[in-house]
Amino acid sequence: MCVSIFLLWLVSIPLLAHSQPAPRGYLIDCGASNETQQGSLKYIPDDGFIAVGNKTTVKDPDVSLPLSTLRYFPDKSARKYCYVIPTIKGGRYLLRTTFYYGGFDGGTTPPVFDQIVDGMIWSTVDTAEDYAQGLSSFYEIFVAARGKTISVCLARNERTASDPFISTVELMYADDSVYNGTDFQRYALATIARATFGDAPDSIGYPDDVLNRLWQPFKTADPVVTSHSQVDPLDFWNTPPKAAFAEAITTSRGKSLSLKWPPLSLPESLYYVSLYFQDNRSPSPYSWRTFNVSINGKNFYSYVNTTAKGVTIYSAMWPLSGETEINMVPEADSPVGPLINAGEVLQLLPLGSKTVTRDVIAMEDLARSFNNPPSDWSGDPCLPENHSWTGVKCSQGNVTRIVSLNLTNAGISGSLPSSISDLTALSELWLGGNSLSGKIPEMGTLKELQTLHLEGNQFEGRIPKSLGELAMLKEIFLQNNKLNGKIPDSLRNKNGINLQVSPGNNLSESR
Repeated sequence: MCVSIFLLWLVSIPLLAHSQPAPRGYLIDCGASNETQQGSLKYIPDDGFIAVGNKTTVKDPDVSLPLSTLRYFPDKSARKYCYVIPTIKGGRYLLRTTFYYGGFDGGTTPPVFDQIVDGMIWSTVDTAEDYAQGLSSFYEIFVAARGKTISVCLARNERTASDPFISTVELMYADDSVYNGTDFQRYALATIARATFGDAPDSIGYPDDVLNRLWQPFKTADPVVTSHSQVDPLDFWNTPPKAAFAEAITTSRGKSLSLKWPPLSLPESLYYVSLYFQDNRSPSPYSWRTFNVSINGKNFYSYVNTTAKGVTIYSAMWPLSGETEINMVPEADSPVGPLINAGEVLQLLPLGSKTVTRDVIAMEDLARSFNNPPSDWSGDPCLPENHSWTGVKCSQGNVTRIVSLNLTNAGISGSLPSSISDLTALSELWLGGNSLSGKIPEMGTLKELQTLHLEGNQFEGRIPKSLGELAMLKEIFLQNNKLNGKIPDSLRNKNGINLQVSPGNNLSESR
């Protein structure tokens, strides 16, 4: 699976005051202590969405407020650092992460690291080229929420030389019509490029785009025309902003219009491609503009009939590789040449497997029951592979289950909740050498459990009878706790069991 994402860049997007309601979702200013304002958009501090990392301020007076603070992650032992943001299960969301290094750590080159969304490696963050030009970098993806939250995580990789960091996280709800034709149960859409064609000097963002997408100007040597009428964004599935149709590039009658865009070499993959057109002339029943569109020599759409109301053509799964050339060839009877106003290219990212929901809920409950769980116990417990929670091992394949939990001598305290019994694929449970207290819960549903290590804690009460009913269980270490009562017959008489209960308990054998 190709997960390369190319940088889009911005210095300061004009976000002017407007009566348009704010995007539905969360605008999070990482590292901020108070709310910040960018134009008409209000950003909130990130404290309620993440429990790890350090805050700092960027010493650059020219950056916007949301970029003047960041959160960085110095803990090298953690496998990932995660924001967890509430969502509506099944809802479609635009997720954007922004990074401005600002030399916060005293260095001159930004670190390289991975970012992960809901257990899927989304992209490698490398902002060095943009930062050398005084620019921030952002990454954008459309994804459906698999549960009641979406996790956005950073993780070190083999190229990470210093601490990963992040400036803002934006998660905005998108209507189901947006990017229609994509199966969001199987794919996410990572933005590669979104552009307007003409002479516009500035990017288009909120409030012109109600989803807070960013449309960047892309200039060519072709003639530019200005529209004489406005479009209605609601006439289009993807609700492009009116401003995206203000200008277009064109050519003269009878000539083809060729556009080499996006301006980068694309990895071989499937892409969502959407192109936008509007006849710039005043509406008239006696005039028309028709042409055919091909991409890299392959027919993309035949007989585009462009009107003053505007039209979009798209493919939800179009193969691209390397450089891209869009060619527009006029119909023989068209009185004017082709034109194009705007375009979008988004890469389809297969979602892959997910951790069984029952296991995820049980592990989240376990994390809440521990007073000081490992710092990376957030986000998906198993995925992506090699980025599971500390002490957690999982099965791989179409169904991902937790098969081992080992936090021996991890310095944790708290209790062991009854929901541990929901981890029904667990074969090893090792929590010895900690400060856990309370009663040992029933575990009769853990039919795959082979070894149980709870020694060296402060558990009290009786040994659960259900432990003796687990056919696979061969080893139980319970010594050095505060257990009392009788050892259950089912456990004392179990053949082949390695049962350690002393010293440190007040137990007797049953009769």
